[in-house]
Amino acid sequence: MNRADDAERIFLSGGNCSQAVFTAFAGDLGIKEQDAMRIGCGFGGGMRMSETCGAVTGAIMALGVRYGNSDLTNLDGKKATYAKVEEFLAQFRKAHGTTCCRELLGCDVNTPEGYKLASEGGAQCMFKTKCPKFVRTAAQIVQALV
Repeated sequence: MNRADDAERIFLSGGNCSQAVFTAFAGDLGIKEQDAMRIGCGFGGGMRMSETCGAVTGAIMALGVRYGNSDLTNLDGKKATYAKVEEFLAQFRKAHGTTCCRELLGCDVNTPEGYKLASEGGAQCMFKTKCPKFVRTAAQIVQALV
């Protein structure tokens, strides 16, 4: 049960960074994989703004499903989720320096120029070299936290 391997496989098979991390934990969280893929779809590329890395948003969604409250009067669930998210963010920042897609990649993948920069170079493109590391780190941290 290595969710980091699962997340990296999903990413390298064509899932975006958010889909990869969230879907890797779907079964453990009682969510159908196809539902997790749909939920995570819009969060790739830093929520389509090169802001918060999709691997980070996928991880936060997984933590929310695992620890979050559905009863709005249950503040313990909310507090537990926030604590786990803060721990996740601290560990991800420690590993990579930031949670911002644009800063992680050094370009804005949501512009034609940035996408070209990130995707060119064949096997050396950022989507094959940098992003899998972010996906793997996010999944490793979540697996340790759940």
